[in-house]
Amino acid sequence: MTLEILTSELLSPIRHGFFTRHGGASSGIFQGLNCGTGSSDQSEAVRMNRTRVAEAMQVDLQSLAGVHQVHSPDVVTVTKPSDERPRGDAMVTNVPGIALSILTADCQPVLFADPQAGVIGAAHAGWRGALDGVLEATLEAMEALGANRNDTVAVIGPAISQRAYEVGPDFFDDFMMQDPDNARFFANGEGGRYMFDLPGLGLQKLRQAGVGTAEWIRHCTYSDPDRFYSYRRTTHSKEADYGRLISCIRL
Repeated sequence: MTLEILTSELLSPIRHGFFTRHGGASSGIFQGLNCGTGSSDQSEAVRMNRTRVAEAMQVDLQSLAGVHQVHSPDVVTVTKPSDERPRGDAMVTNVPGIALSILTADCQPVLFADPQAGVIGAAHAGWRGALDGVLEATLEAMEALGANRNDTVAVIGPAISQRAYEVGPDFFDDFMMQDPDNARFFANGEGGRYMFDLPGLGLQKLRQAGVGTAEWIRHCTYSDPDRFYSYRRTTHSKEADYGRLISCIRL
């Protein structure tokens, strides 16, 4: 099976892709293109998958840059190819030939580009990272490399949608403490619980930060098991582990 790569016209002509699970070497519960080195999948299968992604991005494997994601607002500026994975949840670069990559399995993968300035970014934005400012921090780090946020586009890839994201009252309270207007991202669920709109939060954060254009490509990871891995779906199915999707961008 060949790789399936979702793209956005907003990021064109910058080479980028939100990869689905199609076209990978992994099997069993990881069936497909699992790119998560932190999963319990066979390491050789993961390496094969990551190599296929690097080839699709037209870079070598060492130039497929990534971070050790910890749900933080921390951004790493990438200046050269490296096997290291520093702690953080976003990356920026103005160096051609380096592909920035983010791993997700319900959280938002967000790809950024200012084509005029030749600066790109990639962020892992779960609810905690988004609430703590990882998207705003990515824009600031891009500006430090010469980007203009008014000329920057940001695209949210496959992520869990509101209809699949049930949360409890404590989760709701965390958002209300930051800003009462965050109530807009919650709908009433059953038994005093709520349905949370993670992509809605991401878009609002990006637009409030002054990004030129932002969109969500409107693919729900939870609702499409054939194409996407989902941490929450795995939890509900009581499976032992889950695969990680990869999203990439390069100059």
